[in-house]
Amino acid sequence: MGDPFLKKEWYDIKAPSMFSVRNCGKTLITRTQGTKIATEELKGRVLEVNLADLNNDEDQASKKIKLCIEEVQGRNCLTDFHGMELTRDKICSMIQKFQSLIEAHVDVKTTDGFTVRMFVIAFTKKRPDQVKTSCYAQSAQIRKIRKKMTDIMTAEAGKVSLRELVKKLGFA
Repeated sequence: MGDPFLKKEWYDIKAPSMFSVRNCGKTLITRTQGTKIATEELKGRVLEVNLADLNNDEDQASKKIKLCIEEVQGRNCLTDFHGMELTRDKICSMIQKFQSLIEAHVDVKTTDGFTVRMFVIAFTKKRPDQVKTSCYAQSAQIRKIRKKMTDIMTAEAGKVSLRELVKKLGFA
């Protein structure tokens, strides 16, 4: 038995053109043997990359971008935007005691035919002159806020393409 890494090949991962850094990493795959083609194994692979690395901006370190390998050209893997997520420490730092947490999600079809599932989170805030420590919302208020959030997401995301939506949300 030899070294298993002798049967592996390295492929460069190229980020979509909407990001400032194009080379975002390398991936490992077993060489082509018989009917098993290595490039076919790469297609559909989903990678997580920190947005700070893609845009050379440390302020965006709390966002993770998911990229899906769509095409392989030589030793380069071309990717497409597959999703975005906030890091766990960022979400935990936003949540505080004595306030209501309002979450909503909606599936929106963009103008170029992609269906995007968007999640949004909101918190109630104390008024400047408020004496009471808590600022909870009533369930009827929460329903109205959630409805408004889904309406805004549907209206804004439904009239742009996926590439424009990614730029609009500040990822690119």
